[in-house]
Amino acid sequence: MEMLDLAFMQRALLAAVLVGITAPAVGIYLVQRRQALMGDGIGHVAMTGVGLGFLLNSSPVWMATLVAVVGSVAMELIRAYGKTRGDLALALLFYGGMAGGVLLINLSPTGSNANLSSYLFGSLSTVSSEDITAIAILAAFVILVTVGLRRQLFAVSQDEEFARVTGLPVRALNLLIAVTAAVTVTVAMRVVGLLLVSALMVVPVAAAQQLSKSFRTTFVLAVATGITVTLAGTATSYYQDVPPGATIVLYAIGVFVLLTLLATPLAKRRARAAEAAADADTESCGAPLPATRRPTDDVKV
Repeated sequence: MEMLDLAFMQRALLAAVLVGITAPAVGIYLVQRRQALMGDGIGHVAMTGVGLGFLLNSSPVWMATLVAVVGSVAMELIRAYGKTRGDLALALLFYGGMAGGVLLINLSPTGSNANLSSYLFGSLSTVSSEDITAIAILAAFVILVTVGLRRQLFAVSQDEEFARVTGLPVRALNLLIAVTAAVTVTVAMRVVGLLLVSALMVVPVAAAQQLSKSFRTTFVLAVATGITVTLAGTATSYYQDVPPGATIVLYAIGVFVLLTLLATPLAKRRARAAEAAADADTESCGAPLPATRRPTDDVKV
């Protein structure tokens, strides 16, 4: 394939695979915790890191990672200890992060709105070798945490009180989920973009849930969906000259719609089968015994 002969497309496809793995791997815990919009808040905070990277003439990816981690930890601490509600904390991150990013990148002598746009919506041609190195290191961290600590993270995401009773360090695990989500946002921003990364963290998980209610199966299906749509979106972006982030997200939504349409008849069939089984059990329990087997007939006077 012509696409594979180009160095920048090789880097883009590798980044797409890493994003396809890491985004749903973290997203499944955010969905479980009902924090699907957390990725959006972190993405807006990471914009400040990108602007700061241009201003200080350093790596925007690493600077965005640092700022996003600080922002995610602050948001988690506000949620846990502060009187401010979680949705208000998210709003502060949205507005403050976006404003800071735009201001800083315009103050930078080497930055411009065009530079910021490639981080907001993704850009295949601007993924450099240094970006790939940073993305690979950060993705390895995300995979290590989400797979190696899946039992503990699932327990905390499912029921914090139960996890605390069992002796798990709930506060530390909550902070770890927040930090991992922040790292995932910066991993994905070169391919999907900061404004759309949250969709890739949530939509593949929602699509996988249409076919499975098991955590392990949902995890595998979500990651498989993430890899498929990122590779398909990246290839389509190359051949059709369309934005990669938007294309990837639309593919993910398409998969969600398709699996929903496939799952609906199966769910109805299972519901009818369950009702039939319940009716059969009720009839067998409530029906009188045959005359020859009634207990009174066996009693000898």
